[in-house]
Amino acid sequence: MLKKGSIAIDGPSASGKSSLARALAHALQWVHADTGALYRAVALSLTKADLAEAPENTICQHLKDRTISYSIRDNSTRVLLNGEDITDFLRSEEIGRTASRISQIPCVRKYLFQIQRNLGEKGGVVMDGRDIGSVILPDASLKIFLLADVRTRALRRLSELEQQGIPANLDIIQKDLEERDKRDRTRSLAPLIQAPDALLLDNSHMTIEDSVKWILQKLPN
Repeated sequence: MLKKGSIAIDGPSASGKSSLARALAHALQWVHADTGALYRAVALSLTKADLAEAPENTICQHLKDRTISYSIRDNSTRVLLNGEDITDFLRSEEIGRTASRISQIPCVRKYLFQIQRNLGEKGGVVMDGRDIGSVILPDASLKIFLLADVRTRALRRLSELEQQGIPANLDIIQKDLEERDKRDRTRSLAPLIQAPDALLLDNSHMTIEDSVKWILQKLPN
């Protein structure tokens, strides 16, 4: 069994990265780091300040007065904004759309880069996002590129929102995911790509438990 290394899980929105990474971290008794939550934290901060549609230079200036950090609780990461735990306020579709858009801004990525790398380099971490294996943790012990067909992903996101009591439309969710995929794959800065040494896992028809077992079998000794 891998000892205190790092596992990178990348993939498109709603492919199940966070749920899988959380379950895998639990199985290994490691820490789960959801890097997408950091971008959502920036999005939430901008939304609260009525700056979600602000130009890039305004967003960069806004970040200079904000502190976003991780806090470890029960082997899971919580996200703090200026010391306040905001983890439970990050999952709305509005915040997700804003996070996807601002993730293309260089100063935002630079602002969050070292937070992610510092945690990953401590070891014993399962980290998920869009560019973990390719940019944040290029020396990760194991890299997984997670895929699922877009309809399956839309159904998963719909279920997640319904469980939170948030009304949503399946077709609108699917269209939104397709637009996010295009942005993530075509952006010039850290696009969503499969790292050359990452293993491809299509979990369209797999449970989280099946996916965890599959990954555990791939761990280096």
